Amino acid sequence: MITGHVFIATSLDGFIARSDGDIAWLLERDNPDEDHGYEVFISDIDIILMGRGTFEKMRDVRPWPYSRPVVVLSSTLMQSDVPGDLVKKVRLANKAPEEAMRMLESEGHRKVYVDGGLLIQSFLRAGLIADMVITNVPVLLGEGRRLFGKVDADISLCHEETKSFPSGLVQSRYRVEA
Repeated sequence: MITGHVFIATSLDGFIARSDGDIAWLLERDNPDEDHGYEVFISDIDIILMGRGTFEKMRDVRPWPYSRPVVVLSSTLMQSDVPGDLVKKVRLANKAPEEAMRMLESEGHRKVYVDGGLLIQSFLRAGLIADMVITNVPVLLGEGRRLFGKVDADISLCHEETKSFPSGLVQSRYRVEA
């Protein structure tokens, strides 16, 4: 069975980016001497599902930071929006969350990293997220793009673990209860 997984950072007040999409506040706090568990997380992932906004923010980053194939869910991007050097690493799909997961499962994928605020929200609403690793960065942005949005009903989470790091980052792992 295919499952969706989240690994993301937020400001302490719950924002994943400034209103204009800027994430410099996050990148400037990156400490290469701290292991926040991303490599262990990604080692068990088959494929990455990314939202359009996240892809647009990351498509010009070189070296390309993703070691897994990427599928960008978008109804507006065209193949010409994918840089030539990423054509074999990134593909586009115009699918709803459930359709995307069925497509990936039919291709043999079992663990999907879901990345991007609006995409994570839609996958949570659809009940397609199994667990989330959320790292809180000790900064208050005041406004921006929120990780979580409106839900039709409560989504119960089971806290599994919390770690703190010398840099002040605090990371919690939650299982989404069905």
